[in-house]
Amino acid sequence: MKTIDTFQLAFHSLTAHRLRTLLSVSGIAVGIAAVILLTAIGDGVQRFVLSEFTQFGTNIIAIKPGKITTHGGSLGAIGSARILTIDDAIALKHSRYTQYTNASVMGNAEIRANGLSRRVTVYGQGPDFSRAFNMQVEIGQFLPDDDPRSPRAYAVLGAKVHNELFGDKNPLGEIIQVGGSRFRVIGVMASKGHVLGFDLDDTVFIPTTRALEVFNREGLMEINVSYQPDASVDAVVEEIKNILIARHGREDFTVTPQQQLLSTLSTVLNILKFAVAALGGISLLVGTVGMVTLMHIAVAERVAEIGLLTALGATRARIRILFLIESTVLSTLGGLMGLSIGASIAWLLKLLIVNLPVNIPWNFVLGALALSMIIGLAAGMLPAMRAARLNPVDALRTE
Repeated sequence: MKTIDTFQLAFHSLTAHRLRTLLSVSGIAVGIAAVILLTAIGDGVQRFVLSEFTQFGTNIIAIKPGKITTHGGSLGAIGSARILTIDDAIALKHSRYTQYTNASVMGNAEIRANGLSRRVTVYGQGPDFSRAFNMQVEIGQFLPDDDPRSPRAYAVLGAKVHNELFGDKNPLGEIIQVGGSRFRVIGVMASKGHVLGFDLDDTVFIPTTRALEVFNREGLMEINVSYQPDASVDAVVEEIKNILIARHGREDFTVTPQQQLLSTLSTVLNILKFAVAALGGISLLVGTVGMVTLMHIAVAERVAEIGLLTALGATRARIRILFLIESTVLSTLGGLMGLSIGASIAWLLKLLIVNLPVNIPWNFVLGALALSMIIGLAAGMLPAMRAARLNPVDALRTE
């Protein structure tokens, strides 16, 4: 029996039993489509979240008051930790690795202008904030480089606040009231939209020291250090710690590089993506079980045919190859069909739902296609071995 005859016989068997072929192909196709669609959504979510975190830059380190992790004995009472101050931010500005520093405080306050009022998020920021976090000013300028201990009462509006309070009017030079204090508007930020649940357009930016007065706070919520891109993160962190320990007398603060957060976040999102792919793999497993069942049925239906082939000189190896070809062709067709269906649905979702992050990871696509071929070989192995072990005489008697 020639190899070409084996292939012709296998394809003839597939076309002769169209319903069985369709069922086998459909089972694999649904599984592959599920894997591709779910991983496309998972990969899109991962890219979206990481882009949200990295749009402000990746060379940023956050310093917060209080130490989250401890070693050894107790640090004492909860309130014994020293607060972070404007002077701490000024000291960090003199680090050899520092590009920008920003002393930050945030709160919610009522603002009033033109007889209108609304509650918004008020950020106390330094003059380097816009440069450190890649924020753009649309009208006017950001907060000037005043003495951080006694800055002038200036304010920069978010795009939404500008529209709500002043409409199309140029607000530069106007006076707004934030809490119980008056500020002169010197700029309007470019629209930024929602970032990680925060509406950066519904905001007002004022100098940090002024914000401490508005919110009646003594210490900063956070100090951000933007360091030189070619500097070692470990070296920057070490110098920050040395500067603040020299000022505080001990390490009563927490230093968190953004790269560390991104690394942790990437790990979590990768696990989530693989978990989602595993859910799609359940459908693929069901399709595999269906293919194994149908291949066993095919062997049972073709016992006489197998006996005849064996009587005509077909070897057991040739019989095994015949059934393996059939199962591999079925799984490959199912994989290609599933690839087309999954990619098409993912493309439609991306087209119809703008805010849904969908990105097809082609390494998963190729992996799923290869997996479908492996499934075909595995699913056809036992039925092929069973067919090859049939006694030709007994097989012919079943006719």
